[in-house]
Amino acid sequence: MRFDIVTVFPEMLRPFFSQGILLGAQEKGLIEIHLHDLRVFSPDPRGIVDDRPFGGGAGMVMRPEPFFRAVEAITQEIQAKPFVVLLSAQGVLFNQDWAKKFAQKKNLVLLCGRYEGVDERVLSFCDLELSVGDFVLAGGELAAAIVVETTARMVPGVVGRYDSVATDSFYSGPRLGFPQYTRPRVFRGLSVPEILLSGDHERIRRWREKEAWKKTLRHRPDLLGLNLPPQGCERSGPEA
Repeated sequence: MRFDIVTVFPEMLRPFFSQGILLGAQEKGLIEIHLHDLRVFSPDPRGIVDDRPFGGGAGMVMRPEPFFRAVEAITQEIQAKPFVVLLSAQGVLFNQDWAKKFAQKKNLVLLCGRYEGVDERVLSFCDLELSVGDFVLAGGELAAAIVVETTARMVPGVVGRYDSVATDSFYSGPRLGFPQYTRPRVFRGLSVPEILLSGDHERIRRWREKEAWKKTLRHRPDLLGLNLPPQGCERSGPEA
């Protein structure tokens, strides 16, 4: 799978994509990540990509021409029509289901906005306007990193054992993951639940299922259609 990211700050993203499972996935040839400097595609010889908004208002708006040119250049390079996503706080909300859908694509282009937003005409060639949350970032770069990592994990072979992906929060619907424990068995008076040491895989499976639903109710009751305030973490035992 190939990711193309169009941004005014490609160097901001390069270190993130050069470590961890994303680096390993690239070395295995499972994914490709290409960063494109939007300023290269500006019609202005100085590389300017923004201008004052028509109708007045604060801030600057990103011009349409660089985005059009960037996507046209990528399309010509790959000789195929990519799936184009504009990252924007005004878009539909990104979730695990979108990551699964994106992982079925061969070519995904992510456009990173900045300033007061992107000229609306850019949407004329986009397949989707996407938000990573109900908040506003300074730009789309962090959102692009989130989309790439989340999507790449859905590509077979990127994560060593795919069943570890299948037990992630949200993978099998609106439910959080179950609690996880490892060594030591007792730490500062906090013990691992005995059932996890029992060796009874069916009992462990049922316990994990129950605990996953309990955590969902506690942290994200909205996922269950309940209008309740999240309870957050439940403290127990001595202070860490």
